[in-house]
Amino acid sequence: MTIETHIIGDGCSAMMLASRADELESHNLTLLKPDNAPAPKDHMLGFWNTPGLKFAESVARASWSSWSIITETGEYKMSSKRYAYHAMHKNKFLESCLVKADMNNVKIISEKEAEQIRPELTFDSRPPRASRNAMLQHFLGQEIEVDRPIFDDSTAILMDFRVDQSHGMHFIYLLPFSPTKALVESTLFSTKVLEEEFYIDSINQYLSSHYGACIKKIAHQEKGVIPMGKLSPHDPKIPGLGANSGAIRPASGYAFVFMHQQIHRAIKRTKKGKSLRFNRPHKAVDVWMDGVLLTVLRHWPNQGPILFARMAERLTGDEFISFMSGKATWGLRMKVIMAMPKLPFIRGASKFIFSRPQKVMS
Repeated sequence: MTIETHIIGDGCSAMMLASRADELESHNLTLLKPDNAPAPKDHMLGFWNTPGLKFAESVARASWSSWSIITETGEYKMSSKRYAYHAMHKNKFLESCLVKADMNNVKIISEKEAEQIRPELTFDSRPPRASRNAMLQHFLGQEIEVDRPIFDDSTAILMDFRVDQSHGMHFIYLLPFSPTKALVESTLFSTKVLEEEFYIDSINQYLSSHYGACIKKIAHQEKGVIPMGKLSPHDPKIPGLGANSGAIRPASGYAFVFMHQQIHRAIKRTKKGKSLRFNRPHKAVDVWMDGVLLTVLRHWPNQGPILFARMAERLTGDEFISFMSGKATWGLRMKVIMAMPKLPFIRGASKFIFSRPQKVMS
């Protein structure tokens, strides 16, 4: 018996599932594209090529076996011989998924067309809703070419905190594609999105102060806002998929690898004769630790550079990847906890435990 299954939305999680529809043997999959959906905007997605991500690795633009975190006190470099950090264009990934979806006979229809069909199962992949005054990860990035060779294209810079910290935890994310070309993003963790000029000025000042370089050409600009912490379903009456079913890592905004984990586990369930559903891919203890971290960053953002530097200093590259990808052991969690500044985290844990839940934005 084939189950007619609809997915509302055609973003990353929906298309990732559609590309694997041939593994859902008892489901006939259809994607419903909402009439009011915004036009897709390209931006860079980053991930480590941990097991199961070969499909994404094949469309990646570049990769780095070394990456670093930089503060005013020094640079902390990590590396991995097993897994490299990859960057790919979201639109290229979606295009590759669409080719596989077509091969799998997945249909993409409009809301009006969907009114004529009564699916047996429906999942909602539209973005979840954040609470009022939620912590946000907001950024503006530019793919640039500078006036002289300055970038070390063997190492990705995940966080460089040598920028203005007066508006929240602020860092530069820099992916060097060559000695003269890179994606440079100004990223903040705070409750308030700033004017576009702030991010652009931060990028220009950073390049001038730390590289003595000027932008020669801007090939592409991207920006975004990722809600962090506890999120609510887009529509509580419809079960979710992807970010709308808890795939976003609460304290980092990292979601791509967790969408894959969520979908992979759901497919494995159906192969065992169980019903299709998409569960939150994070362990409860990791969600709790993320909640404490976000509380610290909300109330004491100046601790951000310290705690990320300590984590980079104490962990190996493979341990860092495991922690970021939700594969931490209890031993690794304790190693992270012991690396953290104790007083801010004790205060953060206390505030987090006794905090009141915020109202959800409509």
